[in-house]
Amino acid sequence: MPTSPQTPKSPEAHDSQQPQLYLIDSHAHLEYPQFDEDRDDMLDRARDAGVRTILAIGGAAGPDHLASAIPYAEAHDWIYASSGIHPHEAPLANDSHFAKLAEIFEHPRIIACGEIGLDYHYPNTDRNAQQKVFRRQMAMAASAQLPVVIHCRDAWSDCLEMLQSDWQPPQAGGIFHCFSGLLDEAKKGIELGFYISFAANITYTKSQNLRDIAAALPLDRMLIETDSPYLPPQDKRGKRNEPAYVAEVARTIASVRDLDPTVVASQTAANFKNLFKLDQN
Repeated sequence: MPTSPQTPKSPEAHDSQQPQLYLIDSHAHLEYPQFDEDRDDMLDRARDAGVRTILAIGGAAGPDHLASAIPYAEAHDWIYASSGIHPHEAPLANDSHFAKLAEIFEHPRIIACGEIGLDYHYPNTDRNAQQKVFRRQMAMAASAQLPVVIHCRDAWSDCLEMLQSDWQPPQAGGIFHCFSGLLDEAKKGIELGFYISFAANITYTKSQNLRDIAAALPLDRMLIETDSPYLPPQDKRGKRNEPAYVAEVARTIASVRDLDPTVVASQTAANFKNLFKLDQN
């Protein structure tokens, strides 16, 4: 099992470094065992790289682990948490899991429902179970007035259709995390009130399509993330990803938009704070 967080640390813990970029990692799995041997050091490296906020995603390991991100948000006042049943785990979900999720949504450090959604990538996917669990969690998130963090892979038509019917303004908006769709799908997501989040796969040699989309979208509707410990940047392929590397996402987007990386970092941070109604300082 992952080790528990130790001493709480404030956002000012590494401000003496005066990092060039002010960064927010909008999606990281801090509880995963890949971090067990150096989790505190990993968080220190994130602070040194300029990461000022992380959204720790809970529940992706299965519906028996829905509270997995909360200890990190309780221990560090610059980390927030989410919880949700991942589409891969949808067939395992039962009423007790949904009751637990409703309880978790009342926790003061929970700011989002997710990651939830649809994933049709693998053969023999139970699409009906995924859709039922997705729809039920959207209803719960709406009731709790929480934004949703959407996982969508090879399921864009169904996902957008369900969001159109089940998740409309004035509900709380959300994020398409680790965006992997087409430009038109990103634009439809924005029309539905969503932010489009790019991970470090945007740095990959074969990901020109993602760079083109990042160049075309309005910067005030974009976020950046690592999806740690997965999807490390191009120069670290084959290694573990970690939140410090979100800087590479900001730099890549800045390059394709002909902007200074500080502009991308600060705007995506402001976007995150706007979505979650957090202090803009």
